[in-house]
Amino acid sequence: MTRSVIAAAVEAVLFVAEKPVSRSELAKTIGAGGKAVTDALAELEQWYRGTGLRLQHEGDDWQIVTAPEQAPFVATYLGADRLRLSSAALETLAVVAYRQPVTRAEVESIRGVNCDQTIYTLASRRLIEERGRKEAPGRPILYGTTWEFLECFGLQSLDELPRALSPEGLVLEAAGATPAERT
Repeated sequence: MTRSVIAAAVEAVLFVAEKPVSRSELAKTIGAGGKAVTDALAELEQWYRGTGLRLQHEGDDWQIVTAPEQAPFVATYLGADRLRLSSAALETLAVVAYRQPVTRAEVESIRGVNCDQTIYTLASRRLIEERGRKEAPGRPILYGTTWEFLECFGLQSLDELPRALSPEGLVLEAAGATPAERT
C-alpha cells in the first residue's frame, strides 16, 4: 500500500518540523486545500498504526512522534537523560501539568518549598515552558507543559493525564477548578 501524494508531502513536512505544525500551515506549505490535508492526516494516522511512529495532535497542531510502546528503545538510544527526574522534579512537573498555566510562586505554595532550580531543570529539559505573564503585581511568568512532555510520557493530549484525587479521595475534574467546583 502506498501513500497519496498529499499524504507523502504532509509526512515529509512533519518529519523535518522542529515543532508541531498547524493544518493551515501544512496546507499553505504543500499547496493543498484544507480538506485534502485533513484526509492526508487521517491517512497517515492509519498508516502509522502498528508501527514505531504515531501522528500526534493537540488542537490543530500536528507532529510525528515515537509510539509510546517504543519509548524504552528510544530511551536506551538517547541515554534516557531526559527521563530521569528527581522526586522534586516529578512533583513540580505534576503541579504544572494539572494546574497550568501556573506561576513559580503558585507551585511553591502547593509544594511548600523553593522551586527555582527545579523549574529551571524542567525548562532546560523542555518539559515545561513559559506561557506568558500573569496579570498580577510583578507580572510573574506562567508555566505550562510542552509537546516534549506529552511525548516523554506517551500522551496524545493533556486530557489523557490520570485524574487527580483530593486528599479525601474525590476525583478532581478540572485542575483549575475551585474546591467547591471539585466536589
